[in-house]
Amino acid sequence: MRSASVRRQERDALAILQFLQKRQQSSSTGTGTGKNASDQKPPMPPSKLILRALRQGLTFRPLFKAFRGQNLRNLFHQSPEELVIALILLCGCAAVSVYVVYTYFNYFQSEQFTRFPPEIAKSLRRALYYTNYSPDPKLALKYYKLALEQCTTSGLDPFSNEVIGLRIQLAAWLEGIGKFQNSIEVLEALLRDCKKWVEVMEKSVQDGLVDKSGRLIRAAEIKPSPPNEGDEAIVEEPENLWAKRTRVLGKSVGISVKLGELYADDHVLQGDAAGEHLVWAVETVLKELQRRQIEGVKEGEGDWMGPEQIGGALEALGNHYESKSQHYLAAPLYLQAVTLSPPESCHTAVLMNNLASSLAQQPVQSPFNSQQTLEHEKPTQPTRAMLLSSARSWALQALGTAQKVTGERRTDECDEACAVAMCNLGDIAAMAGDMKEAKRRFSESLELSQKLSFEPGISQAKEGLKRASAAPSSAA
Repeated sequence: MRSASVRRQERDALAILQFLQKRQQSSSTGTGTGKNASDQKPPMPPSKLILRALRQGLTFRPLFKAFRGQNLRNLFHQSPEELVIALILLCGCAAVSVYVVYTYFNYFQSEQFTRFPPEIAKSLRRALYYTNYSPDPKLALKYYKLALEQCTTSGLDPFSNEVIGLRIQLAAWLEGIGKFQNSIEVLEALLRDCKKWVEVMEKSVQDGLVDKSGRLIRAAEIKPSPPNEGDEAIVEEPENLWAKRTRVLGKSVGISVKLGELYADDHVLQGDAAGEHLVWAVETVLKELQRRQIEGVKEGEGDWMGPEQIGGALEALGNHYESKSQHYLAAPLYLQAVTLSPPESCHTAVLMNNLASSLAQQPVQSPFNSQQTLEHEKPTQPTRAMLLSSARSWALQALGTAQKVTGERRTDECDEACAVAMCNLGDIAAMAGDMKEAKRRFSESLELSQKLSFEPGISQAKEGLKRASAAPSSAA
């Protein structure tokens, strides 16, 4: 056995060795820290740490790994029902995500917003959001008004397509929520502004303040600086006054026609105001056509309203006269509208039906014919048989036109026009006393209307059959 003194010496030696080893480790660590102090990276900011955590949390690698071939087969064997449900939910989430992205870029980032300054586009997005997606009339009206105020403060042209379109959109929204009178007030104010601008422009032309190129003489003296060489940006030529007049006057006609329709609505029923606006619209269209024929088209003036637009104004006035049983005034307007409408169109068949109905109900002795009697010794007045024959001819043309329209141009309007034409033929036959023909036409109209679920056609055909059955037939 070792003595106590020897064991004490061994413990002391072991303690000294442990102390020296710890000191050497401490010095080597300190030296390494000193060497790499300059190369040490600064601590990562909290925002990057959050982004890294989100990136790691939202990674799809585990999902893709789980749906690999072998893993997918294993999952299917373990729990087929749960796997199918998971796949359906995954596809549904993907479809919703695609739809949200598509809606955002196709609607909220569409041209109707991006052509406005950012602050106006923001207000307009909110207005349309509270109009279409989360209906709230108070908030929608608030943001519509804000957008219009921002248009004024931003210095946008109040007669630009964008600002006029925004005011028309406000009126359409008010009409949609049943505020017909408020919608009329918005459109009336817009129409007054447009008429006033056209009057001022025409007065400037008369006073010699507009040159041949359609520019104000004072503004023409200040010529814009030409673009620098090498500038590849496309500079659009600004709109001259004649082009702006064409655009604003065309908008005025459309607004006036819309006001006529609103005044004639069952919720308003102001027939005189409706007639005034519709007459002004038609007169303006015809006066502008006549002015261009006499004076010619001015430089940069552009085309006037298209045939279908002119026909729409004529049709609207014809409908107004028809509602007041002034068939002798409605018939010529319908006839002009038919000549301006495309030959193979469902709406052309509708116009022909309106013309046939107007001719069939037109009295032989109209106020127009009475005036002719006073002015001429030998007036040419149509007889009742002539009017019915003409009406029948137009009804047959309406039926033929509606039947021959095919392809993408054929709509439900064509089928409904066929039912109305058959019913008109029944009415005309009944007026002529041919009750057998009348019953046949009414039966055909009723059968087609029931197939189409066309309620107005069903009620009209049933009423016609009832009249034809009650009246005795005078035809052989």
